[in-house]
Amino acid sequence: MKKELIRELFEKFEHACYVYKGVECWSARELQEILGYSKWDNFLNVIEKSKTACNNAGANVSDHFAETGKMVALGSGSQREIPDYALTRYACYLIGQNGDPSKNEIAFAQTYFAVQTRKQEIIEQRLLDVARVTARERLSKSEKKLSGIIYERGVDDKGFAIIRSKGDQALFGGFSTNDMKRKLGIPENRPLADFLPTLTIKAKDFATELTSHNVSEKDLKGEQQITEEHVDNNIAVRKMLNERGVKPESLPPAEDVKKVQRKLEGEEKKILKEVKKSKKN
Repeated sequence: MKKELIRELFEKFEHACYVYKGVECWSARELQEILGYSKWDNFLNVIEKSKTACNNAGANVSDHFAETGKMVALGSGSQREIPDYALTRYACYLIGQNGDPSKNEIAFAQTYFAVQTRKQEIIEQRLLDVARVTARERLSKSEKKLSGIIYERGVDDKGFAIIRSKGDQALFGGFSTNDMKRKLGIPENRPLADFLPTLTIKAKDFATELTSHNVSEKDLKGEQQITEEHVDNNIAVRKMLNERGVKPESLPPAEDVKKVQRKLEGEEKKILKEVKKSKKN
């Protein structure tokens, strides 16, 4: 997500905040627009899912989703009241968790409302962490999907490992998976992808998805044919990166993605703990 968009969304969320019965809140109608939902009914579905999540977490729904009304102007010059909600920071956080993850606005909201301090640089870093964890999860799913496809085409676990290794060698300019682990100081018993930067994880994911697609489309069978396809796809992805001045094997390692994931989960537990504490008070 570009910094310009982050600044824009940051300002929108800041300006939309108001005090309702002594608590900082956001109007659901305003939040609907900021989060890019064109229809109220669609956004209302997200709100209902978030209310369920709030209840399941042991919090009082009415404390965080207060039903209110909002006056809107009609074409005749008169006004009428439409249903609205005064949403606490926790309610907005749950909406972020239950919204459409493909929307940049939702990705930002998940972090904005999770971070109690409003320092923009903290939000930016958490967004980067979330993006990396998400990319790693997608790569795992892509590799699982590919393994399922090729197992049906005569390739066993050992063959799949060879195919992945050959793909890495093509992507990293001749460096094998183990070469890259040594180069980046990664433990032998850990997956290489857990320590790669987001860009490289996404590159591996794209090449893997291409292989899954082409194996099916071209009706490829056996280890040799599928290996050639996977190598070609990784070479193509590497070429694209090189054209943009990026050499995957030269990028520095990133923090263990498992640690990043635990940190994010810890922050979420802290939020819930603070919500329950505020409820008791």
